[in-house]
Amino acid sequence: MTATEVLGTRGGPRGRERARVVVLGGGYGGQLAAQSLARRTDAAVTLVNDGDRFVQRVRLHQLATGQPVEAPRFTDLLAGTGVRFVDDRVLGLDPVAHRVALRDGGSLDYDVVVLALGSHAAVPEHAYDVTTAAGAAELAARLDRGCRRLAVVGAGLTGLETATELAESHPATATTLVTAGALDDDLSAKGVAHVRRVVARLGIRVVEHAEVRAVHPGGLTLADGTEEAADVVVWTGGLVVPDLAARAGLAVDAHGRVLVDAALRSTSHPDVVAVGDVAAAVASNGDVVRMACATTIPAAQQGARTVAAVLAGREPGAFRYRYAIRCVSLGRRDGLVQVVHTDDRPRELVLTGRAAARVKEAIVRGTLWVQTHPRIPASA
Repeated sequence: MTATEVLGTRGGPRGRERARVVVLGGGYGGQLAAQSLARRTDAAVTLVNDGDRFVQRVRLHQLATGQPVEAPRFTDLLAGTGVRFVDDRVLGLDPVAHRVALRDGGSLDYDVVVLALGSHAAVPEHAYDVTTAAGAAELAARLDRGCRRLAVVGAGLTGLETATELAESHPATATTLVTAGALDDDLSAKGVAHVRRVVARLGIRVVEHAEVRAVHPGGLTLADGTEEAADVVVWTGGLVVPDLAARAGLAVDAHGRVLVDAALRSTSHPDVVAVGDVAAAVASNGDVVRMACATTIPAAQQGARTVAAVLAGREPGAFRYRYAIRCVSLGRRDGLVQVVHTDDRPRELVLTGRAAARVKEAIVRGTLWVQTHPRIPASA
């Protein structure tokens, strides 16, 4: 349903008694924020997303191997909540007029807007993407046509999951993992030792401390001039956020993330609340939270609490986030649960193997389940 179908006329009728809250983006943050707002307030809540299905981004490395991944329709997720859904692309935000411009030519007026547009990888030409459903499906189709040599660029959690998943499902393909850093950059000694055992078992060749200068149809050119041959290159490094906030004149940091106060309100436009990857939210350790599903879900709940408090005339509480674990799947039968300090530094405490794989699967299932159970607390 488009904005014009929901509201009937461009911009919607004036003089509403109910506050108008528009949530932009239907990922883990936006969908949950919309449901939480509908439960906490009597506002007219509208969720806008480009596409009518919820994308389980934490499973896209599985989709890239051709595995079926559940993608529920928003109309089903939102059934009975009172949230109205608009399938459209957001083109612009006017914080002065309090209006969102949409691709279909319509617009939505708001009293409060929640930005939850997420992030995506800055993928160079000739490389494949696993941060979008379309990109993962395209990669799966390409691999189905045959691939002798595969290169995965980036050894963060997404890169590790992608490389191990693809190597496990395509054992005849020679897989190389290329990273500008090292496998142990964000893991404890025990954690990285397990990861190295798994990549060795799967036959993955690891190239560390190697920056990529260029991607071309035949593979990669590294900064030192070395050529890495590959039929398919998968790019998992360097997440970026949409430039909507910057174009709208909101205060943003050097990466385009919205500068927010302790309650996740824009520091320049307090009727804008930002959650998830688009927000430069600060964790309890004083650092900006990393982009992750694990940080987005509690931020979404905080964002809903903030909007509810503002609409009720109360001062909202502060977002409190402390890190606990990092989970990474290493194929379908192995994994790593890395326990971390509250400031995200790895501890020498890990869970590995099938037990870790089961924990990761339970957490991934839970991230979908919580989307329809906004009462479950995920933050302080």
